[in-house]
Amino acid sequence: MVSSPPVRHAVVIEDDADIRGLLVLILEQLDFVVTEAPDGLSGVEAVRRTNAELVTLDINLPDIDGMEVCRRLREFSDAYILMLTARADEIDRLNGLDTGADDYINKPFSPKELQARIRALFRRARTPAAPAEDTGQNDELARAAVVQQSLLPRETVRLSGYDVAGAFRPSRSVGGDFYDWYQTRDGMHFTFADAMGKGMGAALIAATVRAVMRSVADTPAIDAAFGSASATIASDLDQSGSFVTMFHARLDSASGTLSYIDAGHGLALHVPAEGAARRLVSAGPPVGILDDQLWPASELDLEPGDSLVIVSDGVLDAHNSLEDFQRNVEKVARSGATADDVCAALLELAPAATAADDVTAVVVRRKPNAGL
Repeated sequence: MVSSPPVRHAVVIEDDADIRGLLVLILEQLDFVVTEAPDGLSGVEAVRRTNAELVTLDINLPDIDGMEVCRRLREFSDAYILMLTARADEIDRLNGLDTGADDYINKPFSPKELQARIRALFRRARTPAAPAEDTGQNDELARAAVVQQSLLPRETVRLSGYDVAGAFRPSRSVGGDFYDWYQTRDGMHFTFADAMGKGMGAALIAATVRAVMRSVADTPAIDAAFGSASATIASDLDQSGSFVTMFHARLDSASGTLSYIDAGHGLALHVPAEGAARRLVSAGPPVGILDDQLWPASELDLEPGDSLVIVSDGVLDAHNSLEDFQRNVEKVARSGATADDVCAALLELAPAATAADDVTAVVVRRKPNAGL
């Protein structure tokens, strides 16, 4: 008989109903039983009542502020406290941590980054013994792995002046990671996505997303195409209680212009030939979170020698901070001779022996002599 994993409780203290709902979904995907609190005082009581192991805490609350909530919680609770705020100055950061918070994240936040930070917090605790294997579950994971592998592109992208590669290493639990690409008359389209959850359910959602994204390839405007696709898959996501983070882009190979939409992924880096790398900002929440959501498109120019690097949260999970993550990804992107080399090195940032999630990477590099 397989023993059930211990139940973990979390309390979300947040006055904004939409953000609170998103946080609940994110934590439920990490198998927390979640209690919501719209203000500080009810949040303190919820933590006391549930003996929560994790608290997400907004600083700006309608009654007492997050700093005071944190102080009160530390009088009786040793829960991990992750503070969220739209105030990004360093004084707030230091004050928040001095009151007893364990970590700090700015709004708007990437669900991937938030989950990675939570996993990092709980890695500090003793890891419980793994339960005995369940044969039926293993069969389902094997079928899900077949579905997941089938989503990866079979064709190689051959664009004059560009070097494009992707790599994927599944975890034992099988998630919803996938990437897809195809060439067009003007260049290429590609999608990088993660359907939240594990097993066959996540794999099937990922398969649906891939098919729908391909079906809108002929829609001229990327924002219209993405909006149409997200509306199409909304019912499937609603029925499954899931959501999908996505980075979708279209490259005009002649000009190097990349049009893209980041829906809650937040792990794409533009690495220029000269100057520091920058992380591309999400245009909105993941698909499936809010009804009638629209995601505006952004653009960047890939100059000769530039690279676009997109990775999954499996790479982020292997780092102690977002700063370490970005620094190491940039270093790898600059050191590889080819896009394939960079992808292989990116996967090594999250060694298979310790990675708890799928690890995926896509690299689009414009060759230094392109356009000459």
